[in-house]
Amino acid sequence: MPLKLRLKPAEKLVINGAVITAGDTGATLVLHNKASLLRSKDILQPEDANTPAKRIYFQIMLMYLDPQNSKNYLDLFMQFIQDLMLATRLPDIKKALGYIYTDVFDGEYYRALKTCRAIMSLESELLMMSETERSTQGDPRHE
Repeated sequence: MPLKLRLKPAEKLVINGAVITAGDTGATLVLHNKASLLRSKDILQPEDANTPAKRIYFQIMLMYLDPQNSKNYLDLFMQFIQDLMLATRLPDIKKALGYIYTDVFDGEYYRALKTCRAIMSLESELLMMSETERSTQGDPRHE
């Protein structure tokens, strides 16, 4: 079944490593075969891979967009998975990391990216909660 994508004006998309930009009025693309594709909103820049989940996502994204060289990204992926697995006590994150691990080794990179985005969302919420807690706690030096 073909995949139909509607792109906004000037929206970028990567398909099998090629960067495509929609024209001034946008575009509709129909893909009739399997391809590795990511919309610009799902592409993480190296400098933005600055949290544990984002580091994992970035390595999976590289494997997905460059499958011929996926082995080059595997060591860092494994290290980042292990680091987060050891750092968290949250069972939902541990379970999701297990799914990601399995999907990566099955070559299901896109599915692993989707699961990792869910972890990134939770991670973002946790980080915001942590910042809020720190800002609401008074400075003990001034109490």
